[in-house]
Amino acid sequence: MAQAKKSQNSDSQSNKSNTQDDRTQQTQTPDSLNHLANIIASHSQTQVSWQRSEDGSYSPSSFINRDLSLLQFNLRVLAQAASPHHPLLERLFFLIIFSSNMDEFFEIRVAGLIQKLNHGDVSNTPQGMRPSEVLKEISLVAHDAIDEQYRILNDALLPALAEQDIRYLKRDELNSEQSAWMKRYFTEQVSPVLTPISIDPAHPFPRLVNKSLNFIATLEGKDAFGRDINLAIVPAPRSLPRVIRLPDELTGGKEHHVMLSAVIHEHIGELFPGMSVTGCHQFRLTRNADLDLADDVDDIAKALEGELENRRFGDKVRLEVTTDCPAPISDYLLNEFELHHEQLYRVNGPVNLTRLLFDFNIPGLRYEPFTHIVPKPFRREFDKLDRSTSMFGAMRKSDVLVHHPFHAFSPVVNLLRQAASDPKVLAIKQTLYRSGTNSEIVQALAAAARNGKEVTAVIELRARFDEASNIAVANYLQEAGAVVVYGIVGYKTHAKLMLIVRREEDRIRRYVHLGTGNYHAGNAKVYTDYGLFTADYDISEDVHKIFQELTGMGKPANLKKLLHAPFTLHDKLMRFIDAEIAHAKAGKRAHIIVKVNALTERRLIAKLYDASQAGVKIELILRSICCLRPQVKGLSENITVRSVVGRFLEHTRVYYFYNNGDERMYCGSADWMDRNLFHRVEVAFPIENKKLFAQIYKDGLQNYLKDNMQAWTLDGTGAWTQVQPKPNEPIHIAQEHLLKTINHVGETS
Repeated sequence: MAQAKKSQNSDSQSNKSNTQDDRTQQTQTPDSLNHLANIIASHSQTQVSWQRSEDGSYSPSSFINRDLSLLQFNLRVLAQAASPHHPLLERLFFLIIFSSNMDEFFEIRVAGLIQKLNHGDVSNTPQGMRPSEVLKEISLVAHDAIDEQYRILNDALLPALAEQDIRYLKRDELNSEQSAWMKRYFTEQVSPVLTPISIDPAHPFPRLVNKSLNFIATLEGKDAFGRDINLAIVPAPRSLPRVIRLPDELTGGKEHHVMLSAVIHEHIGELFPGMSVTGCHQFRLTRNADLDLADDVDDIAKALEGELENRRFGDKVRLEVTTDCPAPISDYLLNEFELHHEQLYRVNGPVNLTRLLFDFNIPGLRYEPFTHIVPKPFRREFDKLDRSTSMFGAMRKSDVLVHHPFHAFSPVVNLLRQAASDPKVLAIKQTLYRSGTNSEIVQALAAAARNGKEVTAVIELRARFDEASNIAVANYLQEAGAVVVYGIVGYKTHAKLMLIVRREEDRIRRYVHLGTGNYHAGNAKVYTDYGLFTADYDISEDVHKIFQELTGMGKPANLKKLLHAPFTLHDKLMRFIDAEIAHAKAGKRAHIIVKVNALTERRLIAKLYDASQAGVKIELILRSICCLRPQVKGLSENITVRSVVGRFLEHTRVYYFYNNGDERMYCGSADWMDRNLFHRVEVAFPIENKKLFAQIYKDGLQNYLKDNMQAWTLDGTGAWTQVQPKPNEPIHIAQEHLLKTINHVGETS
């Protein structure tokens, strides 16, 4: 998370024989959802007072703070852990995703706010909030949310898991045989790799790695050298599993586990022979994990490798301890880390839930599995004799659309594989944002290079938290003979492009794949994304020009069909909205639908406000961040905002404009954020095939606007409310609907 990151299986799920009445009953809000709703409501404005200045700009109160909006998205993820609609193990997974999302939120967003505060408590955001104000509000919301997270874990999930014989046993719940086994495990597997560090003049407080599990022990007595030492730190090596499964012979084959923290806590006295351990408390420190890379570096790869080590020891931003940690100990740690009390989080359980096991293959407790479908054009062509080049034939006939994860990722891989072995293929060019050396995409590119194709890979090394993996991919492809470039310094290459150049009957033909998501097979199974396969001449020429920009030098390319950030995308979007405003003012129908991950860019928001006031109907489907205030009288009455959070991470980007009946639709890699529109290389591509246009409009837009179970709506105060089906209204879940219509999930054989 993503979310994210974030990811997993279907929404129709554990019991497909549920009746309508059963499903309606499941929509009743449990206590935990009520608690979350109260958290959201208590930190929202009660009214909005907006103004417009003489120059046409909107006042800061017209905008929602970006960081607080992102925090609200994390609460919507947490709500999935409390929702009885999801199978039990998937609810546990949502809880883990919430933990991971919050880790990144503190590592990046909170850390950035602290840096701004240290340089002066001055607002530089459209919302007008100072860093100190945002940090204060984050602290209030985050403390409430994390308390609720552990309440969901302890009061709902763990008891329900225990009923299924999935247990995380505490030390006092072990029988004598299990306790004896745990002692042997500690002696043989844990103790040899532990390094207790005493705190004394010769041993200053150790430098602890970001998010590592650590223990602070209070001691009595003298050590081997006769010293009176009363404090020690015991870091838990990352090589040790955080959750340990007890042997089958001790559990009858049941899924019973103990936490590493329990093992160390129980036997920590053995690390200090001759001394008494009077207290042992686990804690975890979160640091700033954002990389600070100058724009004038000589070698991005070498500079990144140096910065990756710094990420492990960035500035401190959060301290987590357990609820039973005494105040003198937590105060000591806060003082040592130079943190304030607002940065202390007491948790009623393990301090790191992201390492909790959840991936048990137990039918009924997971989403119902499904088969990823290959689009018909590629199935038909592959059944013909010339299988080595069948996909090229399909693309020559017509554009082909894939909608992941409902459609398989295999066509993307197969196209590369066919290109790698096809003697008519001369060159392959591709952007890579998140990948790995084991990726089938990377393997196919390497094979193509070894087969003598001219392979060019534009690898974005700075994809957050994948930097090391991308450096490894770059090295691997270079060794295979590919040309590797790192894009443009100062502009992340976020566009999803593949270009294949093929000689056919004494002419050159280009084949293209463009996508809204990364070339990552794992993501394609859990993220919703669109991919377009086309041999359209103008689009292929545009992609060719963009690759020339990325690998060479010169002025911005003059493109015929693609919208291209940082050059034309923002301006075109503004013009498209202006066109809808003109139609509305002329008394004509005007309609905009936008589905993206986030909306933060102030000028686009202001233009949408203008459009609303002109009478344009605007429907926004935003996964996470929204800085626009909808449904505010006089400001945005014609704008609705909804967010769908479900089994799959919503990742498609679709921009639709009615345009007086001559409808426009683009899919692309760019969210409506400052960074995407001005500081990244992005591409939006038109959907010109009428059949594909209708398919995206129906499945990717209208389908999500009908969702009345997994959707949340935003009001002008900044509060999100989960949509509930009206009495006698059929339940509609967008992702589940696609699974039924595309993958036939839930159908009886």
